[in-house]
Amino acid sequence: MMTIKEVTEITGLAASTLRYYEKEGLLPHVKRDGGGKRLYDEEDLSWVQFVTALRATGMPVVQIQKYVYLYKEGDDTIAERKSMMLEHKKDIERSMKELYLNLDKINYKLALYEVMETQIHRQELKF
Repeated sequence: MMTIKEVTEITGLAASTLRYYEKEGLLPHVKRDGGGKRLYDEEDLSWVQFVTALRATGMPVVQIQKYVYLYKEGDDTIAERKSMMLEHKKDIERSMKELYLNLDKINYKLALYEVMETQIHRQELKF
């Protein structure tokens, strides 16, 4: 079992973020010791990493809550959870495509600047 401090060290997340995730129902199995302190096991750590990945890729907290709810409902919800993940994957792929297109525009502009700087440098050498 790990303390919240150990989990923050492993994940790089703030303790307040872990408490928020638990409060919002995004971590379904966090246990507590006799004094009420949170205790995390490997499954909890996997959930923290999964939720962090979903948040980092833009999934709203409400959607993650729905996913966790379905997870708790059991194997009868596998198809719905899979569908949620497929839809989120498509959203990520769309975002990545947009980013690559925008990166191409930026690279094009940088290439123009290289050409312009080279031309200016050549003109300076002529004098």
